[in-house]
Amino acid sequence: MNAPFETAKLHDCRDAFVATLEAMGEANRNIVAVCNDSVGSSKLSGFRDKFPDRLINVGIAEQNMVGVGAGLANGGKVPYVCAASPFLTGRALEQIKADVAYSETNVKLVGISSGMAYGELGATHHSIEDFAWIRALPNVPVIAPADRIETAAAVAWAGDHVGGCFLRLSRVGVPDLFPEDHVFELGKANVLREGTDLTIIANGVLSHRAVMAATLLAAQGLSARVLNMATVRPIDAEAIEAAAAETGAILTCEEHTIFGGLGSAVAEVVVDTRPVPMSRLGVPGVFAHTGSANQLLDDFGMSPEAIALSATALVKRKG
Repeated sequence: MNAPFETAKLHDCRDAFVATLEAMGEANRNIVAVCNDSVGSSKLSGFRDKFPDRLINVGIAEQNMVGVGAGLANGGKVPYVCAASPFLTGRALEQIKADVAYSETNVKLVGISSGMAYGELGATHHSIEDFAWIRALPNVPVIAPADRIETAAAVAWAGDHVGGCFLRLSRVGVPDLFPEDHVFELGKANVLREGTDLTIIANGVLSHRAVMAATLLAAQGLSARVLNMATVRPIDAEAIEAAAAETGAILTCEEHTIFGGLGSAVAEVVVDTRPVPMSRLGVPGVFAHTGSANQLLDDFGMSPEAIALSATALVKRKG
């Protein structure tokens, strides 16, 4: 952490995404972007201005968009297919399954404004099922960076990775967690804070809240390990097993339904390897209501204070 979160500057991870993509485009003429009438929300105007013949705007046609991306990949291009995450993953799921996962094409899927970032627009625009939908598919790593630095590193990793992937990016401002030289490693969790009494596992916009919760717990005499689990698939089973063995309890936090996402992925490892008391924080199997993205996280029990309360209750279950 570079500064106390209360005073730290907040960054929109989309800015890191486009800055990295533009730099990659300068170095590699095969880098292209495909979007669904979302040049503004994907912040691709700079890429369009620099490389006008390498931005393909298909209009509001997400299924075609994924197919176009697959065709470009088959032609030797490296397409970053960008759209609001609920429409990319919901409307085009069949194309993602057939044209990207099954066909093993080199398509980089970028879900913009994921989770509950479109808070006031309601359930139709919330993307709280995307982990579950994409995690079920083979051949498509699922990645949710926690800050601008990890976002840039993950975007660069995707460019070198041969094959499809899904990058889940938010528009909600978050503070820096990682040093500027951070290197993203697929399937590798990062320890943001050491601890011995329980482990809190989070990703995306929840990771810095998990660290804040751990600070509150420390003031109460509880030592919480915090893991940033940016890769939901393939999950870092080794880090989860170590957390279970060394801290004896695991709490997950995600901007997603509690069914099929990060919590479920962690629980699958825990039940198969080292069962310990575990709790999952997220949207509890309902459509989220309207409100600002940060307020919705608070409403669903994921303010730093609420995370700390859940952690305290979980530790009591250890016996």
